[in-house]
Amino acid sequence: MPVVLTVEVSPHAPALLGPAGWRAVSGTAPVLALPGAAATAAELRGAGLAVEDVDAAAAQARPEDVVLLGTAGELAALPGSASVARPSGSRLLDVVAVMDRLRSPGGCPWDAEQTHSSLRGYLLEEAHEAYDAIVDDDPVGMREELGDVLLQVVFHARVAAEAGAERRFDVDDVAGELVEKLVRRHPHVFGDAGPRDVAQVEAGWEEIKKAEKQRRSPTEGVSRSQPAASWGAALVRRAGRAGLPTPEPAELTVDSPEALGERLLAVVAAVEGRGWDAEDALREAVRRYAGELDAAAEERSAG
Repeated sequence: MPVVLTVEVSPHAPALLGPAGWRAVSGTAPVLALPGAAATAAELRGAGLAVEDVDAAAAQARPEDVVLLGTAGELAALPGSASVARPSGSRLLDVVAVMDRLRSPGGCPWDAEQTHSSLRGYLLEEAHEAYDAIVDDDPVGMREELGDVLLQVVFHARVAAEAGAERRFDVDDVAGELVEKLVRRHPHVFGDAGPRDVAQVEAGWEEIKKAEKQRRSPTEGVSRSQPAASWGAALVRRAGRAGLPTPEPAELTVDSPEALGERLLAVVAAVEGRGWDAEDALREAVRRYAGELDAAAEERSAG
């Protein structure tokens, strides 16, 4: 077969080629494009490069060495040859393009009518399922469930892109803010803060967040919708770092997390026997503690 190099392209992001891909298409060998690469071929022609549209049979029949553009599916059906893959992360653009299609006229009626409110339960559900896959150490499940979490992020961003001017943002705004935050909060990597150990990184992260958020109390920014045990643990950690009061620790009569789990389960069983709700009881205690933290933080600020 005369094809010396295949270049995988995205049908949704036609101008997206990595450095090796650009070197291939701008070299001396003729460039051919399979049907799935038509949009990329048009982009390259617009940049002044000669590209010929062909089908797989015509490409394989060429007598000279050529570079062949195609989608992953098209290139997988061809005999083996050297190949250049799409840049890492480019499939994320495919996710965005598919979601745009689903929400656009002629797409899916169910997807088109969803709102932030109607989707919010799915976000929690998918996050819990991803968590379960991680606990189970199931890489296949993790891949699928993390994809479902990603879907919720892209879905909400697409809904927001259709909102009024005062509420509008899109997936690039979400990604851009994340990138800026990660760079800003890692000055030891992207700045001149110098090497740090894990404890220094955590302390620096908290200081940067404190300066960014201008929070008055450790309770601010902690989700109240998470399970009560997680909510309480987050408040205790934050209060300890801020030098504010923490609840008096109970005496642990167990010597391992497994034994602790069994003990907590026994407590839940006893509570259930009383007709009480362990989650509600703990949530109410955490809520009271949050109020105490707010008061302590306000008192310290006033002093």
